[in-house]
Amino acid sequence: MSDRPTKKLVREGDFVAEVEVRLIEDETDWSPCLSPEDAFKLDDVRDALRAGDVKRAAQLAARLYPLTPIEA
Repeated sequence: MSDRPTKKLVREGDFVAEVEVRLIEDETDWSPCLSPEDAFKLDDVRDALRAGDVKRAAQLAARLYPLTPIEA
């Protein structure tokens, strides 16, 4: 079993959060998967963004980006 760092994007409303997680890889059919802690971290970031708590989301995420619509 091994793990490798990666980043997951969480989009909610007008923001995208870049969250650092570790993917666990093994020989099972479920591989790769997240640890429960990393899954909860993604949920916490999503919940903070849904509640409008940008400050909390920024503390949990590696980066936080505002989305700006572009007229085509």
